[in-house]
Amino acid sequence: MGRVCYGGGMARTLRIEYPGAIYHVTCRLVGSWQAGDRDLFVDDADRWRFLEALGKRVEAFGVRLHQYVLQQNHFHLVAETPRGNCSAFMQSLLTSYTVYFNLRHQRHGHLFDGRFKARLVEGDAYLLSLSRYVHLNPVRVDEFRDAPEEAIERLGRYYWSSYLQYIGRRKRLDFVTCAPTLALMEGAAVDRPRRYRQFVEGGVGEPDEAFAGALSRSRLAIGGDDFQDHVQGLYAELVIATRRPEDAALRHVEEVLSADQVLDELAGRLKCERGDFTRRTKGAAFRPFAARYLTRYAGLTQRGVADILGVSTGVAVSLQLRRFEELVAENPKLRALSRKCDKALASLTKKHAKNG
Repeated sequence: MGRVCYGGGMARTLRIEYPGAIYHVTCRLVGSWQAGDRDLFVDDADRWRFLEALGKRVEAFGVRLHQYVLQQNHFHLVAETPRGNCSAFMQSLLTSYTVYFNLRHQRHGHLFDGRFKARLVEGDAYLLSLSRYVHLNPVRVDEFRDAPEEAIERLGRYYWSSYLQYIGRRKRLDFVTCAPTLALMEGAAVDRPRRYRQFVEGGVGEPDEAFAGALSRSRLAIGGDDFQDHVQGLYAELVIATRRPEDAALRHVEEVLSADQVLDELAGRLKCERGDFTRRTKGAAFRPFAARYLTRYAGLTQRGVADILGVSTGVAVSLQLRRFEELVAENPKLRALSRKCDKALASLTKKHAKNG
């Protein structure tokens, strides 16, 4: 299960954090502007100060920054967190820039509109499509809607983005990691900046409908159906573990099943006996599936699941949960079976809540 982080303010989405997670981060200027406040970056001095603060925190928190774009009233980052520390990284960055901005421009109060938004990203194909989406942000405005040539021209001279570093028109900043995304382009390494420019420019005036669909499907994740289901499951586990009934978006998960209901359903789906869940069988999927669905649908802690499965500690259950993720990633049949289990147990949960 990912680490849970809250941030500040009223009821809000829990933050899923784990080592190696990649996020699309966005943050906007506070909506209730004071008189005269319209820009997150008033001039280039502000933009350079933000990038300086960003670079320092990329280094301090061990983050890999894939892309960034600074706009008039918001910014985008695509950031990978080998240490699983997205919230700490962003809180430090936003606090630093707010203090600087308020002092320089003689203002006070909040600068950013609530918490930053961060969606988990499935790697490779989605990382590449997301990079194009982020880098096209400066020309995704009405004035360029029917003017692709003008949009491409502006894109090629927009300085406050990592795009020019990707295509070799600007010296790369030390804290920007271009190689992983460029490596997704075909051909020799020397040709990849050119191919990447063609890939991005190809998105001007030609919306990527498939990627737009992935963006719209979930507030938690950007990726394929399996990845989004996986993240939704992680989030449901966090909601149950932290008892967050005020989270209306996933309030239904507070209605949990009994351990017997979950195991009976799993036994039917896996075509096994109930006793198989407590037996140690090398290579079998019984315990990993039981660990996964007992934590997700029975609302049990890992220690509680350990007692039911007859393993020594909650740490052992954590290993079983990790094993579940490996199994469904490697085996298409088990992946399909896990979706069927999710569907059946979600339906049972809904019926249980209605009858209760």
